[in-house]
Amino acid sequence: MLVKVFNTKASEVGTLELSDAVFGCDYNEALIHQAVVAYQANQRQGTKSALTRTEVRGGGIKPWRQKGTGRARQGSIRAPQWIKGGVVFAPKPRDFRKKLNKKMKAQAFKSAISEKLRLNELIIVDEIKLDAPKTKLVAQILKNFNFDKRTLLLVSGDSADVVRAGANIEKLTVTDAALANIYEIVSNVAIIATKDAIKQIEEAYSL
Repeated sequence: MLVKVFNTKASEVGTLELSDAVFGCDYNEALIHQAVVAYQANQRQGTKSALTRTEVRGGGIKPWRQKGTGRARQGSIRAPQWIKGGVVFAPKPRDFRKKLNKKMKAQAFKSAISEKLRLNELIIVDEIKLDAPKTKLVAQILKNFNFDKRTLLLVSGDSADVVRAGANIEKLTVTDAALANIYEIVSNVAIIATKDAIKQIEEAYSL
């Protein structure tokens, strides 16, 4: 398929032929959901921990006798209802990771980015060159495309200045195309990608 290519001033400068194997896939919402859930689960550290009543130090003696005090019966000062007592069903370190096959992960990515293209939410620019790594230069590019929503900027590996310049823009995520993931594709409303970035994606997912 042929798509329009723009410069950073939002003027059309040519066309680019995209691979149907990558950018022409059917929309598979269930698979995309599964991939996003797996990605978010794999980001969890799973390190939270608290002590149960059996693990809190102390409380071996009964605080007061069972009857005759007028107070509620108690067996240990480390019971959950006591200050400094144990936690009921205390969280413990665990692994939240979910496994997703490589082919499923790749298909989910292609399905998501294909849908962005169909919805005209994927803009391709010929290149992004900055005179200096300044935030206002990247902000001007977004303004040229009238992007005031969450935007993903996909660049190639030699774009350190663009990554640095876009770091302080609130609604912008700048990512190397080789490291782009399904969550970034889905969570951002619009995508701007350079021709080199598109080439990297096609090389990675056309197999």
